[in-house]
Amino acid sequence: MKKGDLCLVNLSVGEGHEQYGTRPAITISDTSIDIIVVIPITSNLNALRFPYTITLFPDKQNNLDRESVALVFHVRAIDKSRITKVIGEISKELQEKIDNILREMLKL
Repeated sequence: MKKGDLCLVNLSVGEGHEQYGTRPAITISDTSIDIIVVIPITSNLNALRFPYTITLFPDKQNNLDRESVALVFHVRAIDKSRITKVIGEISKELQEKIDNILREMLKL
């Protein structure tokens, strides 16, 4: 896995407004201890009303089948065994936007 990979992940458990189920996610960090940090993606465009989100448009690079929303504020660490498969990758420009949102959100 590399930063910017778009993969299907199994987020089987969730509470309240947490994302759950099998869904696409963007890899932002791959560790040497079988933990990977991801940003879940939703096809619910109403999520754009929240801060720290970004629109993803389907293209041949990311292989999404519809306009979606990266929920940067839902960033989470998961075990690599939750990854079903890599389906694509995001552009360098989009990765830079996500990096900037993370810096702002986490006050880095």
